[in-house]
Amino acid sequence: MAAPTVVETPCKVNLHLGVHAQKDERGYHRVDSLMAPIALFDTIVVEDAPELRVRFSPALSVPVEKSGVWRAAARLAEALGEQPRVCVSVTRRVPGSAGLGSSSTDAGATLRALAIRWGVSPLDPRVVEVARGIGADVPFFLDPRAALYGGAGDVLERTLPCPEIPAVLVMPLAEGGSTPEAYAEFDRAPAAPDDPAQMVGALLAGDVRGVETSLANNLAPAARALCPEAGEVEAWLRSQPGVLAAQVTGSGTCSFALCESVAAADAIAAAAVSRGWRSWSTKVLGSSTEVC
Repeated sequence: MAAPTVVETPCKVNLHLGVHAQKDERGYHRVDSLMAPIALFDTIVVEDAPELRVRFSPALSVPVEKSGVWRAAARLAEALGEQPRVCVSVTRRVPGSAGLGSSSTDAGATLRALAIRWGVSPLDPRVVEVARGIGADVPFFLDPRAALYGGAGDVLERTLPCPEIPAVLVMPLAEGGSTPEAYAEFDRAPAAPDDPAQMVGALLAGDVRGVETSLANNLAPAARALCPEAGEVEAWLRSQPGVLAAQVTGSGTCSFALCESVAAADAIAAAAVSRGWRSWSTKVLGSSTEVC
């Protein structure tokens, strides 16, 4: 019996998210998505089992057979000609419906763990194709490092160097809409996206100030429309001492702030909790950080 395969997988924030009005033949928007990993981790453990089993802690509100993790394991086994005789256990710490990855984080990490276990590269084209079929953000978590994705946000264009930056994540109490609802809201009044070149250039230059001034997300207005409290969190973060820049990530509802120091991030996270919000003092994972 093989030893368990363990993967600690970070969540993500969008340093740049540019949604275009144009859609592809699948009906998906064209998207420029520049994501960076954040040091808030879920844990995936894969062990031998008589048949495919998936367990979540805390438990999901839907049957596990409908989860991205189940679909990832079943589809990858089919693509590689393997029998999915494994148990996948997921310890969840990344909040859902937040724009942080969540289900995509776990699905991508499951593909990464199974690829390693079955003797192929996590970036094998067959693994990438399965990832793209599960969700737009899933390919990012096959190799979670700062990178620009095109297509529908699921086609890797280039990986990028990234500085380590103290950060804080803050979740409102109110629930927001789903990602499809955010895109439907965007379609009511689509705004042209910024060019990701400015953020790409800042990362290539190692220019932290440039990263801060280049944050962009043209899906954020839709996220704020579906969850006005997300806008309150974002505005509050920008007003806090030690915050260099802040914005809603992805389709919301979480906002993140880049901070001038770990102490500032700690203080802001504590202040957010005192207001009843969920918050984490964390950091953008730099390129020198090994994610396993």
